[in-house]
Amino acid sequence: MFAPRDPDEYLLDSERRVIRVRRHWAVLAWDVFEAAALLAVAVMVSYILPASMWLLQNVLWYAALIVLLRFAYLVLEWWVERIVVTDKRFMMTTGVFTTKVLMMPIGKVTDLTYERSWVGRLFGYGTMVVESAGQIQALNRINYLPKPEQVYDAISELVFGDKKAQAERFSMIKAKKAALGKQKNG
Repeated sequence: MFAPRDPDEYLLDSERRVIRVRRHWAVLAWDVFEAAALLAVAVMVSYILPASMWLLQNVLWYAALIVLLRFAYLVLEWWVERIVVTDKRFMMTTGVFTTKVLMMPIGKVTDLTYERSWVGRLFGYGTMVVESAGQIQALNRINYLPKPEQVYDAISELVFGDKKAQAERFSMIKAKKAALGKQKNG
């Protein structure tokens, strides 16, 4: 009931999914540090406070519980966020309670840039900058993208590659899936 929809449910029958990823776990690094630091402070202050200040200790532990709940929500939010690239569009689904679907047609892409810092190379993430014809789109900058070289190559092929070869490859993939389905059912 409360689970967000799978991003594949938003795809059209004529679309072929090329990439489906969630952002790299490094997007949570600051949140992990922040939650751990605040919990460590709560433990130290609770240890220092005398037993007679039980009310302040209770308030402190409720604050620590709020920190933990906030961190759990951030992890859940990261978990449900998906980036999907099809042969027709970019799509990003976000939201735990309210689902938000961001979309940009592949045909609108005029420039594609990917950036990778030394920390990104170390941990395996990068940033993709997608520009379209004179407009700021909802998906113009995607930070913490895992395996950015592979994503960049796949998107470049979709945007700037041979459309006829892509159509042939797509029809071959459909034919193989249909043949496998018949073998399993037979």
